[in-house]
Amino acid sequence: MKELQIGDKAPSFSLLNQDGIQVNLKDFLGKKIILYFYPKDDTPGCTTEACEFSELYEDFGGKNAVIIGISADSTISHQKFISKFKLKHILLSDSDKEVCKAYGAWGVKKNYGKEYEGLIRSTFVIDEEGKIAQIYKNVRAKDHAAKVLEAL
Repeated sequence: MKELQIGDKAPSFSLLNQDGIQVNLKDFLGKKIILYFYPKDDTPGCTTEACEFSELYEDFGGKNAVIIGISADSTISHQKFISKFKLKHILLSDSDKEVCKAYGAWGVKKNYGKEYEGLIRSTFVIDEEGKIAQIYKNVRAKDHAAKVLEAL
């Protein structure tokens, strides 16, 4: 599968949110979408990233942008994560990792010299027409949300 480039049409998706409701990419046409992929609910880096996006939720809204987080965690795990940290944005469950793979956010990672398959922390900014406007790969969680907001 070829790697996504700026200007490419964003791969469409239809996934369940934290409340078990089907959410489609096309539901957000006309808005900017901050689509971020993260490894696991309620882990230190992912919590930092999610809380920072949530803290800036209104600022993103003021720029006609919606924030969507995706991981392979279950909808129940997402519910608990949102409730525990009072997150304001949507979390989608990609348990079969098809959307993660379509966006190139699933692949080989290295940790302490060992290679394994896993979720690569990445963020995609999708414009109002559904095209990729920006790509952030191998993201560092801390201060990432502010960098994305600034770039908008």
